[in-house]
Amino acid sequence: MTTISIVTGGSRGLGRNTALAIARRGGDVILTYRSKAAEADAVLAEIRALGRRAAALPLDTADLSGLPAFAAQVRATLESWGCDRFDHLVNNAGHGEMAGFAETTEAQFDLLFAVHVKGVFFLTQALLPLLADGGRIVNFSSGLTRVSFPGFSAYAAAKGAVEILTLYLAKELGARGITANAVAPGAIETDFLGGAVRDTPAYNEAFAAVTALGRVGVPDDIGPAVASLLGPDNRWVTAQRIEVSGGQNI
Repeated sequence: MTTISIVTGGSRGLGRNTALAIARRGGDVILTYRSKAAEADAVLAEIRALGRRAAALPLDTADLSGLPAFAAQVRATLESWGCDRFDHLVNNAGHGEMAGFAETTEAQFDLLFAVHVKGVFFLTQALLPLLADGGRIVNFSSGLTRVSFPGFSAYAAAKGAVEILTLYLAKELGARGITANAVAPGAIETDFLGGAVRDTPAYNEAFAAVTALGRVGVPDDIGPAVASLLGPDNRWVTAQRIEVSGGQNI
């Protein structure tokens, strides 16, 4: 049976890879983007080339005032596809800030929590009436909630909050058969932090040296793992933090 997944921040990076991995497994995708409409359109073209339905909707997860209109757009998109529910919500949209604890500003802290915690909380709440019973929620966390790396205290704290939220979603939505899990990638070659891991040899080599599989990750290590977690074979997995890091810092 065809599924419909919403992937926030699906125009680039791990969100893009996740959206494509879902499409390759036969799912339709609604992705969101904040400002990169052209990149979102390119992902739509790739998904449609796989024979799947796709739509891209603008969303700024830090702006809660836009959530009612966004939910209405999701409903309209579903209706245009002959549906009234979607099956999976992947809360991926986000950004990074690298600053030492003593140098982190209130503005940096507030934006990280607005996007990664408050936005995830209230977006999920806004979409609950449209999420099918037996559906799936996957929240992106980070390997930095298990081990520390200087410069990420605020970012990791926000992702730690997401992991606790995931437990509560699993508990409170379990009566509807909805699962909730957090996926925690390790160091990945994307444009995160301006492509620091991808483009800075010193960072790349440092993270590779502490990873059991001897390299940093690439998006294709993450998207298919998320798509697999959304499938029926993982219907009994909920309330888990699943690290996908190649054995980083073990």
